[in-house]
Parts: sequence; C-alpha cells; structure tokens
Amino acid sequence: MSDLSTQKRIAAAVLKCGVNRVWLNPERLSDIEAAISRSEIRELVAEGVIKAGVVKGNSRGRARIREAKRSYGHKKGYGRRKGSAGARTPSKRQWIMKIRAIRSSLREMREDGTVDRRTYRTLYRRAAGGQFRSRAHMKSHVDMMKGRTE
Repeated sequence: MSDLSTQKRIAAAVLKCGVNRVWLNPERLSDIEAAISRSEIRELVAEGVIKAGVVKGNSRGRARIREAKRSYGHKKGYGRRKGSAGARTPSKRQWIMKIRAIRSSLREMREDGTVDRRTYRTLYRRAAGGQFRSRAHMKSHVDMMKGRTE
C-alpha cells in the first residue's frame, strides 16, 4: 500500500474537515493514488470514493445515569457537597418552591369548593405573609377553620 497522506490532506481541505475524518475507499486506492490535484480529488469526492466521516461527540450516557440516581437522592451525601445548604438551595429558591406549592393547592381547594372565594383570599394573603410552613400546615389550618365554623 502506497503513502496517501498528500491525498488525504488535500481531501481534508476540500471536505473542510480534519485529516482523521477523511475516509478513502479501499477498493479504489489506485485511483486515489493517481489523483494529485484538487480538481481530481473533488471528482473522487463527487463519485463517493472519498468521504468525510461523522463527527464524534462525547457520550452523555454516564451523565444521564448519574442525574437519574441523584433525582432519587443517591450520590448526594456529605462527602459530595461543596457549598453550604444556603448556597446549594438559596432561601429565595426555597421560598419560591414553597409558595408555589401552597398557592397551587389553594387554587385547587377553591375550584373544588373546599374554600370559598373570600376564605381563599385571606389564606392567600396569609401565605404571602409567611404564616404557613408547608402545604400540610396550610391544609391543617383550613381544617381547623372549618371545625370552628361548622
């Protein structure tokens, strides 16, 4: 087999890719060896004798597996942590998550008739003021209010 490094280099320039991505048809090596100009290489590219290989990427398979495990609490122990609790989930983000949960459950309760519009509005304002720790705390408060009124 002869040295086809020049043809590979020219083909890489023609195909606008790296030398390692250039594929030469092993059955047509004599034709490739005879091609010494860019125009001849272009003709071989048009015939499909010389092609550019696919771009290789980095596999995200391992990353997906790791993310899946973290989603259900694995790989999150003390040895893995760099920042403080407040840095990992800032207090503002905690508040956003909590208030969204409370407000969505309040909306559901208003729609299914558990609370009337007036009670909904008072509970909404109390939630905004930070009276409820969680959904469960808010629901227990609603139950207590109902017990008092009925």
